[in-house]
Amino acid sequence: MEEFDFLVIGSGSGLDVANVAANRGQSVAVVEKGPLGGTCLNRGCIPSKQLLYHADVYETIESAEEFHIDATVETVDFAEMVRAVNEDVAESSESIRNGLQSSDQHRLFEGEARFVDDRTVEIGEGADAGARIRAETVLIAAGTRPGIPAIDGIADVEYLTSTEALELEEPPDRLVIVGGGYIAAELGQFFGTFGSDVTIVGRRPQLLPAADGEVAEAFTDQYRERFDVQTGYAVTEVSEADGELTVEALPYEYGDGDEVDPGVVEDGEPLTVAGDELLVAAGRVPNTDTLNLENTAVETDEEGFVETDEYLRTDAEGVWALGDIVGEYLLKHSANHEAQAVARNVFGDEPEPVDYSAMPFAVFASPEVAGVGATEGELRAEGREYATNTYRYDETARGDAMHAEGFVKVLIDLEGEILGCHIVGPDASTLIQEVVTAMTAGSGTVRDIRESIHVHPALPEVVQRAFSGQFSRGGGGHHHHH
Repeated sequence: MEEFDFLVIGSGSGLDVANVAANRGQSVAVVEKGPLGGTCLNRGCIPSKQLLYHADVYETIESAEEFHIDATVETVDFAEMVRAVNEDVAESSESIRNGLQSSDQHRLFEGEARFVDDRTVEIGEGADAGARIRAETVLIAAGTRPGIPAIDGIADVEYLTSTEALELEEPPDRLVIVGGGYIAAELGQFFGTFGSDVTIVGRRPQLLPAADGEVAEAFTDQYRERFDVQTGYAVTEVSEADGELTVEALPYEYGDGDEVDPGVVEDGEPLTVAGDELLVAAGRVPNTDTLNLENTAVETDEEGFVETDEYLRTDAEGVWALGDIVGEYLLKHSANHEAQAVARNVFGDEPEPVDYSAMPFAVFASPEVAGVGATEGELRAEGREYATNTYRYDETARGDAMHAEGFVKVLIDLEGEILGCHIVGPDASTLIQEVVTAMTAGSGTVRDIRESIHVHPALPEVVQRAFSGQFSRGGGGHHHHH
């Protein structure tokens, strides 16, 4: 048995807390079964956004004609592009490993962590299999993995998840994507840009169900123009013959009040789609089922995410959790934010709750989508009174120059406090930042943005104008139409 002051399971954002422990002179154990750096670096945000930027460059060239520029793409070295990105990622991961291995205070254990009791872990399969570690403080930051829905035949076919898709060295001729969230949207955009015929099959009526309804609708409409988008269908069966995959789906209904139970419409008109590759992008599941948590007092919810209090403490004494595995927001910037909170709460004097207000999200597809705060649907569901205003990119000088489609939508309460902001269009991921800053560091009201001087004629004017126009009342019992 080896004793440590601090043990972290997972080498993503949990390392941020481990490094604070090490800086305070504590001995630190890190357990990691895969490459160092976790999902974001190795098979998530970093490689996907790097690859998506290549798609942006390609799209820019393809649309040059709109600007009276005659340009054509000669060739695309797709394999080299993917290899370069994956090499870049592997170097970063390797440098984290070297940093840990050259440190006197960190000890890396390679393999899967399995709890023996609350603060004792045994290493399963891996280079350090069989090792037992005990620590004063344990941090569970073991992340999530792609979820595989219970589709008939799925176990008998070769399918991709985002992990494998990001390593493909040529775009498939025909790609079928199961799922309608941001991973489906981003990877559809990537492969579609480089020549795949993309079909997206999702259960919800719109793509990006977490986004504001109007934004999701505008996004889905643009996707329908480029790809075969089949929303409102649940995939029921897949099969493979002679290298061709066949995907069967049935209509899926969402419950409307008490009338309809959500589920597959068994006697509905079936949909059949054929493809060369199948990408399953149907959400992510927590890695709690690998940890033997039944040997601890740590509780999980019905989806398997670790239950914590507002300080990110679990039900086991001295055991904390953060990141995707706690299931609040499955976003790297949320995990980093939680890591700051855990470091403060483990090593500080006065614990402070994690503040999840003003947690933004962005989808790096084309168009981009970003949002912060409440959606209009959420405000309606709560019966809140609110006012809303929308402003289009092409009504600003810069947006017009860019031939930009899209809009900024603002939701405020009747005192002018910002409740939410939702953007679809170029650079949405950048434009949302001003609103996050106003909500976090400013007064959190429309005044923060209205009264700040905005560079003319830069793109953030579209945000300023969305906050400055004539708002219309919504919610609180009134039904209001655009």
